[in-house]
Amino acid sequence: MITLNQPIPTDPKELRPLLHAEVDRLCDEDLMAARKALLEIELQRVTEELGREMDEAWASGRITKESINQAVREYRRSHPYRR
Repeated sequence: MITLNQPIPTDPKELRPLLHAEVDRLCDEDLMAARKALLEIELQRVTEELGREMDEAWASGRITKESINQAVREYRRSHPYRR
């Protein structure tokens, strides 16, 4: 168990088993909160990656206002609104 007065390892090879042990010791009621925290971390990582990729795509010209408009027109043509 990691305590407040212990230094926390920064080496992933040391930290990973400690975190696994902490998760194994969680009570059933706290498991969903741990899962949500991990999902938030993943969401942040994916969002940052997507942002970088989008910036690169705009800068390189792979994405333009016209290409977005064209994609929207094609989508609407192939998926007409139902009334």
